[in-house]
Amino acid sequence: MNSTTLQYSSAERYAENFAKNFTIVFLGLIINCINGIFVFTFFKSSTFYNDPRYLLYIHLVINDMLMVFITVVLFVMAYAWQNVPVPFCILLLIIASATHKNTPLTLAGMAIERYIATCKPLHHSQICTVRRTYILISLIWGVGVMPALADLIVFSIFSSLSIFTRAFCSSANLYNTPYHELQSKLTHGLYTSAVWVILVFTYLRVLVTARRANTDKSLAKKAQNTILLHGIQLLLCMLSYITPVIDRIYTEFTPVVRSKVLFFNYLLTNLLPRLLSPLIYGVRDKHFLKSIKGILWGRFVFVKVEPTGNKLKK
Repeated sequence: MNSTTLQYSSAERYAENFAKNFTIVFLGLIINCINGIFVFTFFKSSTFYNDPRYLLYIHLVINDMLMVFITVVLFVMAYAWQNVPVPFCILLLIIASATHKNTPLTLAGMAIERYIATCKPLHHSQICTVRRTYILISLIWGVGVMPALADLIVFSIFSSLSIFTRAFCSSANLYNTPYHELQSKLTHGLYTSAVWVILVFTYLRVLVTARRANTDKSLAKKAQNTILLHGIQLLLCMLSYITPVIDRIYTEFTPVVRSKVLFFNYLLTNLLPRLLSPLIYGVRDKHFLKSIKGILWGRFVFVKVEPTGNKLKK
């Protein structure tokens, strides 16, 4: 009887773990395929990659695609490969951390660009150039990777785990010193506060500008809505900050309950919000949406041959 129960529970656990991994991988593929359509559309037209606004947007999309890929790999590795070489694990964690930090920083950059376009339209083309946009993207990556490098330095100094060993690959397992916890709180607070200040400032400035008589009302209203959506997306990104808190709350629960809670927590706070970038910005943008429709419909256009000549008719 005990043997039968043990076999059943083992088979049940295997089925549950398989379902979780299949769901995560399937959703990750869907999200990256949808985002990939927007990336393909972007590079099909020079109009987009010569516009700072679209450059920042596509950087956000590519960054989210990379983050989804890395986090899905880490999730699957937690079940399929639990003794990972520490250097490889640290590399994945650095990329995951940098892409996670890049999202709010890019949202702040996009809000500033909309603020300049609305409040300083005569200077927009001089301030927001393609070259400066690439410099801003480089700065975003530089600032975004700094906390991960700080974690690596603290790990090298204070961790009892050797870098040449194998370990379970997760930030909670590798970066478990009090210094890591303090550094994590400081960086989360600093980054989030800075981005919120930028979003609130730009939104209020655009709101004031929209009330002026000589302002393009439709442009100002659209900029307000865009910045407001930046704030909503930032709130969704901040949901991932509660993951460690939930993990600590459910530490005393049974492994089955804790595993289910952490699965849904990861799904709702890390994976699904990455689908919002194309839906919020790409679908709202008339030029982008028109280009996507042209590309998708163009694949299904049949060619007819006229019976009276050699002309091709689409």
